[in-house]
Amino acid sequence: MPMDSSRLQQLLQKYWEGETTLEEEQLLKDYFQSNEVSDELRDVAAMFQYFNQAKKNNLNDITFDRTLIDKVSAKPNEGRARNLVFNSMRIAAGVVVVIAATWFIRNEIRQSTPQEVIDTYDDPKLAFEETKKALMMISKSFGTAQEQAKKINLFNEAQEEIQKAPTNN
Repeated sequence: MPMDSSRLQQLLQKYWEGETTLEEEQLLKDYFQSNEVSDELRDVAAMFQYFNQAKKNNLNDITFDRTLIDKVSAKPNEGRARNLVFNSMRIAAGVVVVIAATWFIRNEIRQSTPQEVIDTYDDPKLAFEETKKALMMISKSFGTAQEQAKKINLFNEAQEEIQKAPTNN
């Protein structure tokens, strides 16, 4: 259905401002469902087509209801394998963080320290101070990693509490 471009622009402006009537919205829907949409409005047409398709997906579908009820009433033990995999991935990620932090710190120390100092230390006190400095750098990195691990642990505890909570039927 052909529509005057100025009328179309007016309707679109009203639509974006949330001031269209149901009849005006239907005019826009009909226009964007047609094959006469101009190239500059193809994105808008895609949006209206998406809305039309989404409207056809009815949430009152019996399979949707059954799937939702099955997931809500699932026993907590059914997710144990998934939790094991998730926890294993967390541990692996922590190990990767530690290895990466060690590698970066080692490279930083090598770049900031003269070559003569890296090879040997004649003075034991100087060697002790340099070792202490390196360990402090590692300690700071572990502190940051530990803070992040606490956040993850807090999230997991909350998730477990939610899973343990009784469901209302």
